[in-house]
Amino acid sequence: MRVPMDAFDDVRPAADCLELLAGPVAAAIRDWRGSVPVHELRYVDTDPAIADTELLVEHYGGWLLEQSANCVVVAGKRGGEVTLAACLVLSHTRVDVNGTVRRQLGARKASFAPMDTAVGDSSMEYGGITPIGLPANWPVLVDAAVADMPYALIGSGSRRGKLIVPGKALAELPGATVLDGLGVG
Repeated sequence: MRVPMDAFDDVRPAADCLELLAGPVAAAIRDWRGSVPVHELRYVDTDPAIADTELLVEHYGGWLLEQSANCVVVAGKRGGEVTLAACLVLSHTRVDVNGTVRRQLGARKASFAPMDTAVGDSSMEYGGITPIGLPANWPVLVDAAVADMPYALIGSGSRRGKLIVPGKALAELPGATVLDGLGVG
């Protein structure tokens, strides 16, 4: 079975590329804790013009779609309170915002967070938001299929570059909850 590292010529440990990562992502990798050693988190430099999954897999190979996961920021609302959360699902699925997410957050209503909120509150670039390095008070909802992947290709916090991370490491992120059915076809 192919893994994301197979698609790229230059794959480096993310800990050796901190200067290329968004600030909060670099800080999280620098302070990495968990059962997966930090050297298993890898960085690949990619063109920001092809950061979107569709363009990236078109450039590097369609098979990468099955190896990629997208991080989507949602806002759950109940009363006057808003909870921001990150949802990590396989790239060929979509987040079940009005079902799984809404119930998990205990919200009356859930929707995709406005771009300026997602970018401003995460301190990451739109199109590169990753679950690594998010604010500590954000729930991180990880689809079980992503947690089961040997490696997932995800954002790096900026449009330039991608991270390749074991699914197990994503399931162990601070604030993470693994959910069946978070990503739907």
